[in-house]
Amino acid sequence: MSASPNDFNAQVIAAFRANGGDVGDMLGGMPVVLLHHTGARSGASRINPLAYLADDGRYVIFASRAGAKEHPAWYHNLVAHPEVEIEVGTERLPVVASEATGEERERLYSAQAARSPQFAGYERDAAPRVIPVIVLTPASAS
Repeated sequence: MSASPNDFNAQVIAAFRANGGDVGDMLGGMPVVLLHHTGARSGASRINPLAYLADDGRYVIFASRAGAKEHPAWYHNLVAHPEVEIEVGTERLPVVASEATGEERERLYSAQAARSPQFAGYERDAAPRVIPVIVLTPASAS
């Protein structure tokens, strides 16, 4: 029997905190942030470990859900409540989430796809869904 996504997330979060943000190859060797967000309907506090791409002082995350046909729940939560916090390494930062569009979205998505062959196929698998690219800008820079 395989671990549930919540069990896996708990393992990644524990490894992240025990190792100053390093989770090894648990998420494909990618750098990881812990996204603290609020449920759009429930109002409950949530934490998701997510691979990210650094971009000029910003943190970029991808609502890929491993190529699933639906957006992940955290995406809907960020649309409803864009002011969130992330843990990066040993720091916790307030950030503002916004969705990249047009050329910026394509540039960021392509950069992530170039880093991860597995990720590169997610948008094809998710079709016709376009995977949202979310930019997390530190609150002091927004």
